[in-house]
Amino acid sequence: MERKLVYLAPLARVAVCGGTHGNELSGVHVVRELLKGKRPKKDDDDDDGDVMTVTSVLTNPRAVQQGRRYTDTDLNRCFTRATLSNLVSDGTPYEMVRAQELNTLLGPKGSPQAVDLVCDLHNTTANMGVCVIAYSDRDWMYQLDISTLIFPVKKHIPLTLLANMDSIGPQPHGVVRSNIYTFMKTGVQLMLDWVRLFNSGTVFEGGSVEIYTMVNSVDYPREGHTRNIVAAIHPQLQDQDFCLLRPNDPLFQTFSGDTLRYAGSEPLYAFFINECAYYEKGIALSLARRRCVEVPAIQMKQGLQEHQGEEDTSKEEEEEEEEEEEEEEDDLAA
Repeated sequence: MERKLVYLAPLARVAVCGGTHGNELSGVHVVRELLKGKRPKKDDDDDDGDVMTVTSVLTNPRAVQQGRRYTDTDLNRCFTRATLSNLVSDGTPYEMVRAQELNTLLGPKGSPQAVDLVCDLHNTTANMGVCVIAYSDRDWMYQLDISTLIFPVKKHIPLTLLANMDSIGPQPHGVVRSNIYTFMKTGVQLMLDWVRLFNSGTVFEGGSVEIYTMVNSVDYPREGHTRNIVAAIHPQLQDQDFCLLRPNDPLFQTFSGDTLRYAGSEPLYAFFINECAYYEKGIALSLARRRCVEVPAIQMKQGLQEHQGEEDTSKEEEEEEEEEEEEEEDDLAA
C-alpha cells in the first residue's frame, strides 16, 4: 500500500552534543573528533546551493574535566523555561549557568532562531543497545524516519522520555569501549547523511517501527527508616532490557536471597534496567508499552520556512507540551 507523502520543513541547522553527562565518554570523544574539523561545518549541496550547518558542542566541559556526571546538578534537568529565564548570580549552580549559555548558542528554546535538530549523545550502563529517544512526539516523523533508515542495528524508541538523544549501552560510566564508541560515531554520521539527503529533496518511503512508550518507573525495595535498598535486580531480569515482564515474574532478589516478583496486573517491557545513574533518582527500572507505528513517506517541502511544517503545533500546544515535559523530568532522563 502506497503511503501518504508528508512534506516537512528543512533541517538546515543541526547540533551534535556530547558530554551532557561528563562521565558518558562515547559522546565526549565523538564530539571531540568532530571539533577537530571546521566549526561550524557547512555542507554545500552543489545542485541547489542549500547549506546544512553542523555545530558540535561539548555540552558540560567542567563535568567532563572532572570525570563526573555533573558538578552541581544534572544538566539534563536545566532546560525548562523557568530555569533558562532565571537570573544568574555567583551562587547559581554551574549547570544552570551552562544551560543558559547553551540556550544562547543553540536557541533560544522554541524560537525561530533555534537549531532544527539536536542529536544529544548519551551512554547507559543498561543493556539497551542503540536507542533513539524523544521527549515528545512533536517531531516524531523526522525521528522515526531517521531511525528506520540509518541504524544498521536493532532500534528501540521510547517516546515519552526527556530529551532528543541517542543513548547507547551497555558501557560503564567513566569508561570508553571501542565497540560502543564506533556504534555511536557511525550512527551520528548516518544521521548527518540522512539530513543531507532529506535537505536535497530525497523522498523517504517510511516503514514500520516498533516504539516503546514509558508507563512508569519502579524503585528498589527499601528499609523504611534508613531508605537503604534491600534488594538488587533479579538475575533472570538483569540485562534483559526490552523483554516482556509478566505479572509474577522475578523482579528483585533481596540481599537475604528471597525473590520478589512483579506485582503489576499488566505485562510491560522493562528498560533502563539497573542503570547506574538512576540509583540517586530512586529508579531500578522503567516500564513501557510496545506498539508498531507506520511511518509515512516524507520529503522536504521546497520553500517552506523554518519551523513551519504541516505537522507543527500551535503555540498553545507547545506550552502544554512544555508543562508535560517538566512533569516528566523527575521520572526519567538518560
